[in-house]
Amino acid sequence: MSGPRPVRAPRGSALTTLGWQQEAALRMLQNNLDPEVAEHPDKLVVYGGTGKAARDWRSFDAMVRTLQTLKQDETMLVQSGRPVGVMQTHEWAPRV
Repeated sequence: MSGPRPVRAPRGSALTTLGWQQEAALRMLQNNLDPEVAEHPDKLVVYGGTGKAARDWRSFDAMVRTLQTLKQDETMLVQSGRPVGVMQTHEWAPRV
């Protein structure tokens, strides 16, 4: 689903990803766009009039999909507000 919509991070202890490191990154991304937090959530602007959570809604959706399937030994590379790849790393490497 692409395009402006309300975004809220899940609450509680149920995982929507394959691990808590990925879940934390996903919830932080989603929480940035919560209407109670973001400056202009429909435009992905989280602060300062220009600070965006993602380049566009397609990129936001791609980051969410990637985080939901990211394994414990992988890292998602984000450049200029869009995911550009997943690299196999190791369990103690950053997930994003």
